[in-house]
Amino acid sequence: MKKILIVLLSCILIDISGCKKYIDVNQDPNHPITVGEAQILAPAEVAISSNLFAGNVASIVQEYMQVAALNQVAPDAGTYLMYNTDMDGDWTNLYVTCLNNLVTLNQMAEKDGKTNYSGIAKILTAYCLGTGTDLWGDIPYSQAFKGIVNLTPKYDAQKDIYTQIQSLLDAGIADIAKGSTIVPNGDDYIYAGDMTKWTKLAYTLKARYYMHLSKAPGNTAAAQAQLVLTALANGMQSNDDDFKMAYPGAAGQENPWQQNFISASTLVLANTVVDGFKTRNDPRLTIMVAPATNTGLYTGLPEGITSINSLEDYSRPGDFYGAAGATNYIVNYSEALFLKAEATLTTSGYASAQPIYQAAVMSHMNKLGIAAGDANTYLSSRTLTNANAEQLIIEEKNIANYLSLENFNDYRRTGFPVLPPVPNALSTVPRRVLYPEVEIISNPQPQHSAKLTDRVWWDAQ
Repeated sequence: MKKILIVLLSCILIDISGCKKYIDVNQDPNHPITVGEAQILAPAEVAISSNLFAGNVASIVQEYMQVAALNQVAPDAGTYLMYNTDMDGDWTNLYVTCLNNLVTLNQMAEKDGKTNYSGIAKILTAYCLGTGTDLWGDIPYSQAFKGIVNLTPKYDAQKDIYTQIQSLLDAGIADIAKGSTIVPNGDDYIYAGDMTKWTKLAYTLKARYYMHLSKAPGNTAAAQAQLVLTALANGMQSNDDDFKMAYPGAAGQENPWQQNFISASTLVLANTVVDGFKTRNDPRLTIMVAPATNTGLYTGLPEGITSINSLEDYSRPGDFYGAAGATNYIVNYSEALFLKAEATLTTSGYASAQPIYQAAVMSHMNKLGIAAGDANTYLSSRTLTNANAEQLIIEEKNIANYLSLENFNDYRRTGFPVLPPVPNALSTVPRRVLYPEVEIISNPQPQHSAKLTDRVWWDAQ
């Protein structure tokens, strides 16, 4: 009997120790406490494309730029009505969903010696900071992301944020240049681990953010233009380098712009953008704009309406940009060429900028599959002169950057494209968005009193 008890006890101990290998009741395999770099990068990229590039604030900015209009009686976003609570979700997307995860990714990758991951994290952090500061001006960064150590971080001046953006891009380039053999693959939805393209993106972003400061206090257009040209020498070289995200188009995997323009949103294209295609005889009209369901015509809705119209009498984005399976072109090669054209205009004049400008327009035409003859005919009517060069460069850049927040930055910086006055508008065209209510309550700062018409630091005239 004693031997039997000893054997049974031994079996129980073996069974317990064996179970411990396979089951730990304190760890849920479906909800891991820690994850690796690959598990952070992929959702961060999706969040940047879906929530930042094509989120709520991006839709509102399209109304400011008269690209989109709501089929709702004014006042609304298109007539510059905004409440602080309107920005709560966008601020959370920027800080909690995007930046917080990118900071974690960078720290983890640096600790693990995965310098390609840390390089990507820094480049994406720079992009997110640039998006945030261009919308709000001063934002928290140097004291942020410290958890309970500091729940009320002070706001950094936009000038300092811009310095940090360039430092992050330089550091990201340096990390990638270390040549680590550990590279992302399927977890990198943008470039599939092509680190050369990540480096080109970083240099193109450097050029973008240098150009933003062409009229900022203490800077000169000539100096910024030279910085732009220097950065672009290592930037994007073809449409293949586009920083873009494709969407499968299945239920739950639709392009966010398709969702933004579904009937329930009452959002359609504005008459300013649709009429612009028609006035220019632009061959891109039928690709970038869908005909209205009811009429088959290309028709935009005016901003500031006082009565609701039939929604299906108006156009939405064409399938290239607006289908469920469309691609988001977050930063593209055409923009790089337009930056180069504008910088060359500043340093060398319109004649030197002309061939670069033409190449920029053609790069977008080629992407859309426009026939060369049609593209050339169009370009022959859009030739640069000393009087119109800046306007045409920015107008064409605006078209190539369809649905991009970057067009709002260019408008504030240059005044182009010229926007007609909006009926029933509550103010002039906004120069920024409001700080979110959630931040005003939890982290009060002097900057929170800013109005829509207040300029950010770089928006000097």
